[in-house]
Amino acid sequence: MKKITQGNAASYTVFLIITTFVIRLFIAAYTGLGIGEAYYFRGALHLDLSYFDQPPLFFWLSGLSLKVLGLTNLGIRFPAVLLFAGTSWLLFLVTKKLFNAAAGFWAVLVMNLCAVFTIPIAVWFQPDAPLMFFWLLSTYFFVEVLSISNQGRTKLQSGKAYSLWIIIGICMGLAILSKYHTIFLFLGVLIFVSVNKNQRHWLRHPGPYIAMIIALIFAWPILWWNAHNNWVSFVFQGSRAGSSGGLHPIWLLRSIGGQCLWLLPWFWFPLIRELIRSFKLRNQSQSYSFLFWTAILPLVFFTIVTLWSDLQYHFHWQAPGYMMLFIPLGFAIDKHLSDPSRMRGTRRWLIFSTCFTVITIGVLCLHEVTGFWQWYGPKYFVGLADKTPEAKAKEVDPTIQGIDYDDILYRFQKEGWLNNPKIFAGTTRWWLNGKVDWALKGKKDIVCFNDDPRNIAFLIDPNKLLGEDAIVIDQASPGNVTNDVKPFFDSVKQLDDIAIMRSGRDELHLHVYYCTHFHVPAKPMENLPLYHQLTGRPPFGK
Repeated sequence: MKKITQGNAASYTVFLIITTFVIRLFIAAYTGLGIGEAYYFRGALHLDLSYFDQPPLFFWLSGLSLKVLGLTNLGIRFPAVLLFAGTSWLLFLVTKKLFNAAAGFWAVLVMNLCAVFTIPIAVWFQPDAPLMFFWLLSTYFFVEVLSISNQGRTKLQSGKAYSLWIIIGICMGLAILSKYHTIFLFLGVLIFVSVNKNQRHWLRHPGPYIAMIIALIFAWPILWWNAHNNWVSFVFQGSRAGSSGGLHPIWLLRSIGGQCLWLLPWFWFPLIRELIRSFKLRNQSQSYSFLFWTAILPLVFFTIVTLWSDLQYHFHWQAPGYMMLFIPLGFAIDKHLSDPSRMRGTRRWLIFSTCFTVITIGVLCLHEVTGFWQWYGPKYFVGLADKTPEAKAKEVDPTIQGIDYDDILYRFQKEGWLNNPKIFAGTTRWWLNGKVDWALKGKKDIVCFNDDPRNIAFLIDPNKLLGEDAIVIDQASPGNVTNDVKPFFDSVKQLDDIAIMRSGRDELHLHVYYCTHFHVPAKPMENLPLYHQLTGRPPFGK
């Protein structure tokens, strides 16, 4: 590979983006949907103004994609793959403007090598892909209108300034329609403008306020839907940051360690170093100041909140902040490659990182599809965490969640359930609901018999199913069938399990129950949103 220069950086970046785009198309097409993706699937079929746990844009985009490309894995994931290609190009453009073109190439390369970005954000059907794209698109125009560049500030004509603020309002509005994280970009830019005296004049300019009004207009579908559903989306997301009682340092350490692993340690430490560098240089460089304030807020908020709130394994929530840090990291790489004392070490680091990511993704994708890695593979490492006999009996390869449970469809077809209009489907968990729904490709109404049905409660009206029979599928929680399913039916009979096969290997068993005559339980079940719906109330709230 030739040396990356200011003259050839754009060409190499385009080549990198096209190459990774094609590779991701194959990954998107030939790997199964994870539990989160499958759970969101019903929302792409049932388009609405907004949804229980996420804004609507990624549902709308994949809903359109499904109509064009068909009900396939690639069909539902294509918008994410396409948008991430755009995100990569925007990262190059922003980095080029703040530093130089070579730094832009290295920023794009490193982002594409980071574990959390290269597949989960760049391929999966999640709200993060449109968030990252419109976050960076907004950033590009912020940099333009605030005249932040490696060449210093330039005075804008009044007409152009207003045009840029209008564009920013549109971009920020689309970012809000992607994910609620957008508030941190708003606040980061506001702080940047407030603490830099040569930017404070914008606080008196109509442009930023016009942009805010436009962004709020774009947010209207979210506000309208929530106003008619007890503001449930804001209540749900807000409750995740609420206190679980006391402080839990172990949760904080888990969050920090998880971010480190999710980004890969050899990238996480340099990114944190760039965060510290940006802080130190914030009063000397407009570029570093802007990057610091737009990166720090999501990083700090979603990390500190884990002291009192169990956010579990959502280590990707800080991703927008890390994305901004790829920009100064790209510049640092460019400088190191120009320094004879650091050139060799930097090149070895880049070669190792590239080889690790390419080989790891290749092996894991191949294993996910074929299940070839049985000796000391993912299942073995899960077993190391819990060696009790009970855990051993339930031990499952976690990558099995990444294949499509087509055996459910085969069973429904064999038994005649799929084409029986008087039979609907049900599960005992929201995440299992998605896997069953995707396996059946949305051909059956599906109900979640649980106190946490999430978005599912708003996409299916259970009242129209009264009097029908149901096939309820459960995974290793028979107590939930007894407590949450049986009260809604005249009888519940367990049938033969559905074996989930991978390359001819039986890897997971799902319990199957035939339930007759769906009805309102004789005794109140106020803990279940389903009961609320059957008694004429909304699933959540009063």
